[in-house]
Formats: sequence, structure tokens, C-alpha cells
Amino acid sequence: MGRVIFIGAGPGEADLITLRGARRLAEADVVLHDALTDQALRALAPQARWIDVGKRGLTGRHCAPPGAGAVDTGQDTINALLVKHAQSAGVVVRLKGGDPSIFGRLEEELAAVTSVGIECEVVPGVTAALAAAAATRRPLTRRGVGRSVSLATAMTHDRGLVASRGADTQVFYMAGRQLAALSRRLTAAGWPADTPACVVSRAGWPDQLQSDHTVESLGQATVLHAGRPTVVTVGAGAALVSASPGSTASEPEDEARALSTGCRADTAAPAQASAGTDGAPGESTDPAAPDCACTGLADVAPPPIQPKP
Repeated sequence: MGRVIFIGAGPGEADLITLRGARRLAEADVVLHDALTDQALRALAPQARWIDVGKRGLTGRHCAPPGAGAVDTGQDTINALLVKHAQSAGVVVRLKGGDPSIFGRLEEELAAVTSVGIECEVVPGVTAALAAAAATRRPLTRRGVGRSVSLATAMTHDRGLVASRGADTQVFYMAGRQLAALSRRLTAAGWPADTPACVVSRAGWPDQLQSDHTVESLGQATVLHAGRPTVVTVGAGAALVSASPGSTASEPEDEARALSTGCRADTAAPAQASAGTDGAPGESTDPAAPDCACTGLADVAPPPIQPKP
């Protein structure tokens, strides 16, 4: 009998995977991967059989790898594939976008493999909330004003949406189609109308987009981020960091920016995206060169992993 390794691939490009994740991936005989994992990661396990088990119902077909289908893989099917291949192959890697423990259905897959005595390991990854915070240079915790962080999903299995005010900073995953409703729920939960809200879609990718709003105007971000995996940060961690440590400042509301190499391109033209149904890609423009102290970081960053021919 083989073993199963659950690996967090990170939220975007291949080089966001951890060193341990890359090493474990290289051991794989079979890889069951999510729709949003970077195809360049195949270069780390060229000997493995790669099987797409992605779910695309909430993200849109355009987010899947080129050539992938649009049909979701049910959770029961994924569980059965894990067991089947672990019983016949040496090492099975379950490659998940972001971190396996954050809205990744990890508990169900762990239960499936451990119930039949299959050895397993979990390798953590960078979750989208952290990638969004890094890209926008907005720490989720702030000295004196942001002492707690809550991660929540804006989409539940029964299509319900629940928002509360239980932390100084709250981050909502899978929020792209729920922004107007989320605004109403946050207001009803007691968040002041002028509370800062930062929206980032496709965090960790070159075409990631950011827009700044308040709780009251959050619904205005819907068109820009339509059809893209989106996280929304509300509260202390959504405010722009000011020059004075321990305090925050807000940016002009509703200003959309394309992000590149983690820097805000303040001079970039607003990106455009058309609203649509699942599978309708959001269109984006190339960002202008960042005019900030971070200019040049791309020159010293490690090169991305390139797939073998």
C-alpha cells in the first residue's frame, strides 16, 4: 500500500510552493491536482501521472488549466480516486491551491484515506489571504488596532452567506459573486459604513487585480472582479499602511489597480472586466511600471518554474 501527501501549492504561480512541498511533489507517482494550480508545477514531477480533479463551479472555466474541461469533480469521486491510487501506486500527491487546511475539504479527504489505513502527510502552503495581504502591502494584523483575524467563506454548500463582526480584520474567500450581498450582511452585522474593504482577485498571479472600497460601496467591485477567484479583506487589515507605525490611512475609494511583483502601480489605467456567468473571463490591462520603492524587486526574484517540453 502507498501513501498520500496533501500539498499546498500556494495561491498562484508555481514558485509560491514551499521547498518541502516541491520536494514531496517530486516523489509523486500520481498527482491529483486542483483546477487553479499552476501547470508549471508539472516540471517538478514529470514522471507522475497527473489527474485533474478541479472544482470550477464557483470560479469559472477560464481559471482552469488550458485544455481542461468545465465539469466539476465531485468530492466523493476525489475521495475514491485517492484511495484507489494509494492502494496501487507508491506515492499519491493531492495538490491543492493555497493551503490544504483552509477551505480545501481536507477533513473529508483525510477521513477517506485514514479510514482504510493509508499513511498520509500534510504539507502547508500559502493561503490566498496572505498572498493578497502581501501583494497590497497591508498586514492583516496591526499594532494596537488589529489584534485578531478571521477567515470565512462567502459561499457555503447551501449557497448561504453569513457575515459577522468577530475580529478586527475579516477575510472572506470565494466572494466574487457575493460582493453586494456581503456589503449588506456586513452592515447588518454592525460594521460601520466607512470601514475599509480591500478586494483582490487572482492573488499571487501576474494578472491579479486590487480595488479599494468601504463596506457601503463594496458592491461596486463586482464588475471588475467578475469571474475571478476573489478574496475580500475588511477592517483593520484592509487599510493602507501610513508613514506612522501603529496607525492607518485610507486610499481614494474605488480606485482599481493591476498589481505586478507585489507593488501597486498607481499610474496604471483602470483594468476592465465584463460581468457574466461562470466561465466568462475577466479582461485586464497590463499595469504600468510601479513608481515606488519596490521597483526592481522583479530583477532579483527567483525565476518561475518552467515546464519541461
